[in-house]
Amino acid sequence: MTQTIRTVRLVDDDPDLLMALSQSLKLAGFAVEPFGSGAEALIGLGPDYPGIVLSDVRMPGMDGMDLFGRLNALDPDLPVILLTGHADVPMAVAALKRGAYDFLSKPVGTDQLAAALNRACQSRALVIENRALRRQQQEALAQDTRLIGHSAIMQNLRDSIERLAAAGGDLLLVGPGGSGKESVAHALHRQGPRRARAFVHVACAALDETRFEAEFLGLEPSGRQARSAGRLEKAHRGTLYLDEIDLLSPGLQARLMGLIEAGEFWPAGAAAPRPLDLCIIASTRRDLQPLVREGLFRGDLYYRLAGVVLTLPPLRDRREDIPELFRHFLLEACTRLDIAPPVIPAAVSARLAAHDWPGNLRELRRFAEAHALGMTAIDRVAEPAPEDGRRGLSEMVAEYEADLIREALRLEQGNASRALARLRLPRKTFYDKLTRHGIRPADFRAGAPAED
Repeated sequence: MTQTIRTVRLVDDDPDLLMALSQSLKLAGFAVEPFGSGAEALIGLGPDYPGIVLSDVRMPGMDGMDLFGRLNALDPDLPVILLTGHADVPMAVAALKRGAYDFLSKPVGTDQLAAALNRACQSRALVIENRALRRQQQEALAQDTRLIGHSAIMQNLRDSIERLAAAGGDLLLVGPGGSGKESVAHALHRQGPRRARAFVHVACAALDETRFEAEFLGLEPSGRQARSAGRLEKAHRGTLYLDEIDLLSPGLQARLMGLIEAGEFWPAGAAAPRPLDLCIIASTRRDLQPLVREGLFRGDLYYRLAGVVLTLPPLRDRREDIPELFRHFLLEACTRLDIAPPVIPAAVSARLAAHDWPGNLRELRRFAEAHALGMTAIDRVAEPAPEDGRRGLSEMVAEYEADLIREALRLEQGNASRALARLRLPRKTFYDKLTRHGIRPADFRAGAPAED
């Protein structure tokens, strides 16, 4: 519900007129903040000021036009109403063209003035409410674990979510497993015009054709059988999220497409159809076009969903976000387990930097949970501590470098050629560093010797 705004910042250099007008507005139900000059009226004003401004035009020093210019620069959406004498009308018209909310010629009746102020207050209330909603949406996006990150990729993804949510149409999410497709679907629903309605998640891989009618269409009451609402009824006027739609059987693809196109459905035992109004968000890990060409996925369903395609990146494509995500997952796990967050050693930082994270966010979360429990099995080579017990920068850099090399060898199962390629190091430099840190590729091999 739109909040009520009744605050008016009144500006007039004539003390008698200021007092008289203040009293009239208070009797009309407004909260009046009187000021004798434009400079005084600017004090304490911010872009989220929950009120409007009513100002005389003719004032010494900063006149009403100057005040309006300052207010417009501060917040172009702040309603400013100007009180003008007959000679000031051309000036007031110019102010309207520059964005002033309204102008009233003196003398003005209380009813006319109150009506104009009420309109301005309603306009201001809508602006404040929309800004608050926008902040809540952005905060919700930022707080969503899978949408954390300051990389350009994530900034673009959040901007895309905001634009697509406002459009409110069907779309297809494409991304590898664990990339956060369900979270993006929730974010699109939460920010869209259907946010007040249900978000119904359907795991297509688990759909049973024999139970489709009952689960999707529902059952009308019959004898002792209670009425059962199906998923389509629950999602009516809301969002239906079809997770891994490429795993939907051809028969169910045809059944679902028919329901979508018809815009209605018949629950079992119903005497009349029920309307069906859905926003459909589908997700897949793979490109559906080859499946369409091979006849494994219905073309009409694909083209219904693929008008807008939002691609989610794998974690390896936004490496700069990994440390922030890891800390978030770690704190989340420690809060849930009611334990103190552990220190993040250089070996863990090295793994965060070097690993490709094929399981994406799901894998990173499990790694953070394991570290919270002290179960991260990362090899470390003990090094003598300095005499004063403190490490210098060179020692810390050397330790970090050694951890990166060990992690690369572990990922390549001791294959030195692939490890040096992963690290993008010349062969001689790589082997010099192995010798300096006392690292042997053979220690990381499993089974037969790897090819060097």
